[in-house]
Amino acid sequence: MSRVRIVGGQLRSRLLDVAAVPGLRPTPDRVRETLFNWLGQDLDGQHCLDLFSGTGILGFEAASRGAAGVVLVERDPRALDALHKAAKTLQASQVEIVRGDAVRFAQTTPRRFDGVFLDPPYKQGWIEQVQPWLDRLLEPAGWLYVESEAAVEQLGAWHVVRQGRAGQVHFHLMRRSQA
Repeated sequence: MSRVRIVGGQLRSRLLDVAAVPGLRPTPDRVRETLFNWLGQDLDGQHCLDLFSGTGILGFEAASRGAAGVVLVERDPRALDALHKAAKTLQASQVEIVRGDAVRFAQTTPRRFDGVFLDPPYKQGWIEQVQPWLDRLLEPAGWLYVESEAAVEQLGAWHVVRQGRAGQVHFHLMRRSQA
């Protein structure tokens, strides 16, 4: 079983097991370091959503940096088991794990978040399926992180404010356009 390391915050250097799930690819350390530099290392009081959480590394990084609440949404039973074990091991009481379909969660949750991590399996059209629900998921001044196999210019009212690439991974920090 492979492992992934939390790169910053209170839980820095702690390791999480990565479930053997086809297509699961944890966000690389360097990409996470860049993302949290863009966001500012301190997420105190923020509520974050990690759709398609997989290993949960983005959500656990947010929790490590002071997020008040983090919701991880995952449907694969092996990945869910690893998420529950990680939350227990890390004593991450601010992390809530939801078993279910990410698109259905985006469509139905009454909650709004300060930030959303959107890093779905590649080449399956998930970003396009979630895009119509982004405005209801995020607070007006919220941020959206998108990781994909190709560059993304815009998602509805959301536009890229920072972007990077590491190997095959394109990553983007997006904000809502001000009307």
